[in-house]
Amino acid sequence: MGVLSGIRVLEFEAIGPAPFGTMLLADMGADVLRIDRPEAADDLGPKSPGPRFDLTGRGRRSVTLDLKQPHAAGAALDLMSRADVVIEGFRPGTMERLGLGPDIALKRNPKLVYGRMTGWGQTGPLAQRAGHDLNYIALSGVLSGIGRKDEAPVPPLNLVGDYGGGGMLLALGVVAALHHVARGGAGQVVDAAMTEGAAQLGSVFWGQVAAGNWRESRESNLIDGGAPWYDSYRTKDGEYMAVGAVEARFYAALLDKLGLAHAGLPKQHDRTGWPMLRERFAEVFSTRTRAEWCAIFADSDACVAPVLRFSEAPWHPHHIERCSFVEHAGAIVPAPAPRFSATPSDIGAPAPARGEGGLDALSDWGFDAAHVQRLRASGLDYGDASSSQKKG
Repeated sequence: MGVLSGIRVLEFEAIGPAPFGTMLLADMGADVLRIDRPEAADDLGPKSPGPRFDLTGRGRRSVTLDLKQPHAAGAALDLMSRADVVIEGFRPGTMERLGLGPDIALKRNPKLVYGRMTGWGQTGPLAQRAGHDLNYIALSGVLSGIGRKDEAPVPPLNLVGDYGGGGMLLALGVVAALHHVARGGAGQVVDAAMTEGAAQLGSVFWGQVAAGNWRESRESNLIDGGAPWYDSYRTKDGEYMAVGAVEARFYAALLDKLGLAHAGLPKQHDRTGWPMLRERFAEVFSTRTRAEWCAIFADSDACVAPVLRFSEAPWHPHHIERCSFVEHAGAIVPAPAPRFSATPSDIGAPAPARGEGGLDALSDWGFDAAHVQRLRASGLDYGDASSSQKKG
């Protein structure tokens, strides 16, 4: 029984950050029912890898509903009236045009937490403009600091906007709003914008800029690749070791393990000596394989770690001991995080097919047979109850 056990979440089908945020809630025990389109839309991004590998879609049950049909809004509002949380990731104004906006929903269910996930936010001159993760973090200012000097900024996958600044921020907002309701407060809208979430992730850097301690040229600062002791170095076998020896004692341990403690190198914070330090570090790291360097740094506080591929990371001894990755539905996946001592999270069943488990979900949400038939007459559809099971 997860920490959010008993919380009902109604999710409207989307891609990217909204499903990720909902996955976090589902892992924590929330009962998630997703309203899917009757058929996959052409604009939902790359072809789905299938439920088994759709990790952010796990832990749900599904009903299908064409929201553009005349009676669809009534059916969706019926579901909203039984939900604690609504999650939607449409362009601003879409839910209002469908008759499902927060004003109507909160009138029906005053305790409802209405989570809205967008790139630019619900208001502002860019609210109606299309975009993706890279666009949002570009406008946030964060992208400007990621990459090599005199080269184009590097896309940091879509972790900063979609997932860290988007879905995770949405989940935090939802949980905070649920806490407000639990203390007797009213339901409310959670307006989660990826560009603002990305900016929040960069808060420490705004502080450094304000203090005059951050140079806005890439590779010019301590932790943006500028310092030779905070970077990655190629090994003899073409792999990489990541070095993060910021503090003086860790830097001393780095020099010791590299055999450079008495090499007469420039001081750690002498910027004029950084090119020489980088050259020497690169030269030394290139003399051994990644495995050899792992052995050398195994018991050291030099802050050096191997750069592991996705396929390698689950098999690192640290992850194995902590069960940081688990096997689920035949795939190796990250275990739920964070960890709760009294109410541990769990990975839900694989992402459902359209309508899968919907009938059981409607029953669990308190709809009797007559009401289910009325919902179906309004266009709601669902799969075979025998195939539904929230937790895997």
